[in-house]
Amino acid sequence: MKFTTYLRNGAARLAVVDGQDLVDLNDTNAQVSADMRAALKAGIDLQAAARQALESGKRQSLTAVTLAPLVPEPGKIVCLGLNYYDHAKEGGREKPDYPWFFFRAPSSLVAHGEAGWLPKVSTRFDYEAELAVVIGRTVPRHTKESDALQYVFGYSCFNDMSVRDYQKRTPQWTIGKNFDRTGGFGPALVTADELAPGATGLRIQSRLNGQVMQDANTDDMIFSVAETIALLAEVLTLEPGDVIVMGTPAGVGQARTPPVWMQAGDTIEIEIDRVGLLSNPIANEAA
Repeated sequence: MKFTTYLRNGAARLAVVDGQDLVDLNDTNAQVSADMRAALKAGIDLQAAARQALESGKRQSLTAVTLAPLVPEPGKIVCLGLNYYDHAKEGGREKPDYPWFFFRAPSSLVAHGEAGWLPKVSTRFDYEAELAVVIGRTVPRHTKESDALQYVFGYSCFNDMSVRDYQKRTPQWTIGKNFDRTGGFGPALVTADELAPGATGLRIQSRLNGQVMQDANTDDMIFSVAETIALLAEVLTLEPGDVIVMGTPAGVGQARTPPVWMQAGDTIEIEIDRVGLLSNPIANEAA
């Protein structure tokens, strides 16, 4: 089953996707929050609500709506650096013994089809194709790896667009990963039951203006989804609507000779088999 978030009168609305149509869940059941995170926190069975919505016949065309970031305001966005063997190698680093965690802020997110912003203060604007994990239920502290996947609601595409010179100004990567409108997220969530456990075995690509830049498989991740959740649960409580962004494979722009930086007028696509295609044009930061 697939879900998305779209805008109606400027407000984010949760919908189930059926082919090229969507159905708003709150329109068909007022007990279901229009916000994905709120609905998950309330313990709503969204798949049951979606089946009910699909029977209502209240459909809209996907092409007729403007999408929002899949989870517009996650409680936490936890990202992994260097989580593919080949990406660690191209960056001149060995396999990490522990994930390189950093956080993104909700204000950095940008929807499918919306322009990612080339910052005024930098030209070193890079792409990163990533798998995003959306937590569906509270993960108890010290959850074991063997139990971790039961808390995953589903998976989506993410583009961890990075401002490399700012990222390298400090050992902490956060500042280069949180420019406004640099975190592409969407267009849809595929529920965990539709994929192999941990979303393994999926081809993941980035394409810049149609040219393949990254081409890998989620099997190549160093830390799996389950292991990552278990490691985070040693430290903090993951809650419904939290997002984990699972790192990128080799082929990023900064590792190329010469480097390839995204420019205004470019289009960057992230595609993950059976999950979806996320596309963002690149534009100069608005005044």
